[in-house]
Amino acid sequence: MIPGTIAKILVILGLWLGVLIILSPLIIVFLSSLELGVNPSSTWTLTNYWEAWARGNFLRAFANSTLVAVAVTLLQMITSALAGYALARLKFAGQGAISLLILATLVIPVQILVIPIFLVLKWGHLLDTYWALILPTAANGFSIFLMRQYFITIPRELEQAAALDGANRWQILTQIMLPLSRPALVSVFLFTFIGEWNDLFKPLVFTTRPELVTVQLALASFQEQFTNRWSLLMAAVVIATVPIVLLFLLGQRQFIQGVGNTGLKN
Repeated sequence: MIPGTIAKILVILGLWLGVLIILSPLIIVFLSSLELGVNPSSTWTLTNYWEAWARGNFLRAFANSTLVAVAVTLLQMITSALAGYALARLKFAGQGAISLLILATLVIPVQILVIPIFLVLKWGHLLDTYWALILPTAANGFSIFLMRQYFITIPRELEQAAALDGANRWQILTQIMLPLSRPALVSVFLFTFIGEWNDLFKPLVFTTRPELVTVQLALASFQEQFTNRWSLLMAAVVIATVPIVLLFLLGQRQFIQGVGNTGLKN
C-alpha cells in the first residue's frame, strides 16, 4: 500500500476509536435501559420506557420544559440580535464599556446572582410562575457577543447599498442582516434551547408548584424514588436526553458554520 493511504486508514480508525470511546457511556445507558430485571442475562424490552414515562409524569414535564425553552430561546434571539447589531454597527457613547460589561457577565456564576434574582421575582410576585423560569435568562451575554461578532463579518457595503435604496435601520436589520446571520441565529437557538432544557437550577429555586415541574426536575425527583432500579433510571435518562440530541443533529451544520464564522474582530 501507498504510505499516504496507510496514514489515512490509521487516521480513520483512530477517529472511529475516539467516537466509540466518547459514545460508550451513552451506549451503556441505552443498553441498560432495555434490561428487564437485575440479571445481566435478562430479556431486553421497552417496558422500562413506558413505566418511566408514566411514573415520572414526563408528559407534563415535557410540556413545561418545551414552553420555557421556546420562550427563553425566542427572547434571547430577539435581544441578542438587537443588542448585537447595535454594538456591531451603531456608534454611541459608552459602546466599548457596554461591550466589556457584557463580556464580564460571562465569568459571573449564576449562583452569585440567585439572591438578587429571587428578591426581584418576589417583589414582582413572579415566584411559582412561568415567568420565574423565563425572565431571568431572557438575555444572555454570550448570545449577544456571538451575534455581534457575526454581524461584524458581514460587509458594510450591503447596508450602504440598502440605505441608498431608502431602507431604514429596522429594514436593514430584518431584511438583510438577519437572513445573512442564519448560522449565528441557529447557534444561539441551539445553545439556548439545550441550556434551558438541561436547567435544573431555576425550577429548583424559583418554583415549588408541581404544575411547573420541568424535565430535569422530574428526572431528579425520579432518581430519588427509584435508586434501586437502574434500568428504570436509565430509561428516564434516555427519555430526557433524546429531544436535545435530535435537535442538535438537525441543526449541527448551521451550528458549526455559525461558530466557525464568528471571529474575534473588533
